[in-house]
Amino acid sequence: MTLHDLLQGIEPVRITGDISLEITGIHYDSRKIEPGFLFVCISGLKTDGHLYIKEAVKNGAAAVITEKEVPIIEGIAFVQVSDSRQAMPVIAANFFKHPSKELRVIGVTGTNGKTTVTHLIKAILEARGEKTAIIGTLYAKVGDQQKEFGHTTPESLEIQEFIRLSLDEGSRYVVMEVSSHALELHRVDSVDFDAAVFTNLTQDHLDYHLDMESYKNAKLKLFTRMKGYEKKFSIINADDKWAEFFIAEAGENCITYGIHNSADVQAYNIKTSLKGSSFTVKYRGSSWQVKIKLMGMFSIYNALSAIAFALREQIPPDIIVNALGKVSGVPGRFETIDCGQNFTVVVDYAHTPDGLENILTTGKEIVENRLITVFGCGGDRDRTKRPLMGEIAARLSDFCVVTSDNPRSEEPEAIIAEIVQGLEKVDTCRYAIIPDRREALRHAIFLARKGDLVIIAGKGHETYQLVKGKVLDFDDRKIAAQFIKEKIGTDEA
Repeated sequence: MTLHDLLQGIEPVRITGDISLEITGIHYDSRKIEPGFLFVCISGLKTDGHLYIKEAVKNGAAAVITEKEVPIIEGIAFVQVSDSRQAMPVIAANFFKHPSKELRVIGVTGTNGKTTVTHLIKAILEARGEKTAIIGTLYAKVGDQQKEFGHTTPESLEIQEFIRLSLDEGSRYVVMEVSSHALELHRVDSVDFDAAVFTNLTQDHLDYHLDMESYKNAKLKLFTRMKGYEKKFSIINADDKWAEFFIAEAGENCITYGIHNSADVQAYNIKTSLKGSSFTVKYRGSSWQVKIKLMGMFSIYNALSAIAFALREQIPPDIIVNALGKVSGVPGRFETIDCGQNFTVVVDYAHTPDGLENILTTGKEIVENRLITVFGCGGDRDRTKRPLMGEIAARLSDFCVVTSDNPRSEEPEAIIAEIVQGLEKVDTCRYAIIPDRREALRHAIFLARKGDLVIIAGKGHETYQLVKGKVLDFDDRKIAAQFIKEKIGTDEA
């Protein structure tokens, strides 16, 4: 494709050089540039792509997109735009020939539940015989092909490339987690969404958005894009306290779901246990019994959002119910680690106040004896949620083990000190401070007795720990299993 063709839909500030030249690929990372590529200079949060133009040209870049005035290099085409981040999704969509227009794309956004909801929707669609790709926190996956991008929502270039791959592989649907960062940073600007799903909005990412109003406004951008289109629709959690804003933004083609507030898709007769959950769902005068292997009220909300989407997509209720009943779980989401022990160990990704409260509330409902919680908070992130999470854990747990999460550049002890401020607000709180996460897991598991529930929160599916710029191997699930086996052996001896 020529550079001229790639620039369709963009108003350049300045063009220098030949834009009729052929472009063989695009990238924003100078290290991944190959001969004939277009290099897009992004002014990032950590570094600035404009600093790597010479390296990109050395690697074979034929053309460069900038948003700043830079020295021109002879023989290289330079295109200056007002905003490289806004330009990149347009260029990427042009290069991959707008694949999102040729299949159905469902965007799922909210603070908690995105990963589970996308997997539930995928399960329902595939039960109807629709080949479905998925993009999210765990991976981007179509058929047997799997990619890991390191973000909940990848950069616009990777999104367009993956949707093209999904289309070429025969997919009719792509289900995508859409983060607030992605919406703010234009990563999904050129994705033609057919449906938007809202799970909930609670405190998170305030280190980036600064306040809840800005966070909410970022999420709303996805629903603005559904408004006024007859074939596009939105699915909204009616029980969320921010629901009215999303309903108003979504416009006429909106279906609500809920338990407490009046909604189009309503759940009642709810039962939940360690074996799963059951409920009755009512929609337009009809009702069905639903049984899922997932635990807790938050799992019922996740299921309801997928049900609401599927009903709006005119999928028969029997297919929906059967598909949901077969889903055994999602990696790192209330995942049980069972090595034959007489107590329960659960690993969960909960890393927000609301997420932690959800899983601990569920824990209190199903535990036979004591609830022991292992958790920490991430470094270089919203500090205000640390005491909040401490107070929640203290209020709902019988015993807390406070430890390191992903401390990044911060000292784990400093993060823990802020968590402890919340713990100390609960007079009855009993806790231990063990900064070494491996030792914290060992302590909690060896503390557990028959009928206890140990919840290890914060990292879920992650197989690493981020410490002082290093990525260390660390998987809560594997380490927990190791200590459970060790404890069983000790007890038997």
